[in-house]
Amino acid sequence: MGFLLSKSMDANLKKQQEFMLHNSRLQMERQILMQNQMRERQMAMQIAWSREFLKYFGTFFSVATVGLTVGAVKRKKPVLLAPIVPLGFIFAYQMDSAYGTLIYRMRGEAESIMASEHDRLDLPLGTLTFDSVEKARRAKNSLASFLEK
Repeated sequence: MGFLLSKSMDANLKKQQEFMLHNSRLQMERQILMQNQMRERQMAMQIAWSREFLKYFGTFFSVATVGLTVGAVKRKKPVLLAPIVPLGFIFAYQMDSAYGTLIYRMRGEAESIMASEHDRLDLPLGTLTFDSVEKARRAKNSLASFLEK
C-alpha cells in the first residue's frame, strides 16, 4: 500500500515540477517580450522627439541662415556667415538622427563594443548579487530604525 502511495506521490511531484518549469518559462518569455516592447516604445519616442526637435531647429536654422546671409551681403562682412557652419553641423546631425542611418551606425558600434571591448561594460564593484542587495537593504533598515529613536 505504501509503495503505491509513494509511487503516486512521485508521479504527482514530477508533474508538479514540470508544470512549475513550464510556468516559469512562460513567465520569463512574457517578461522578455514586455521589456522588448517597452524598449521599442522608448526608442520610438526618442526618434519622434528627434523629428519634432528637427522641425523647430530647422526653422531656426533657415531663419538664421537667411538673416545672416542678408546681413553679410548688406554690410559686406562675410564674417557674419561664420555661425552657419556650426549650425549646419548641428542641423545635419539632427537630420541624421531623425531620418538617417545614425541609429544603425550606433547599433553597429554598440555591437562591436559588446564583442571586442566587453571589459568597458563592467559595473564598478561587479555585478549585483542577491547578497549585496540584501546587505544594502538591511543597512538601510537599521539606519532608518536608528534615526526613528
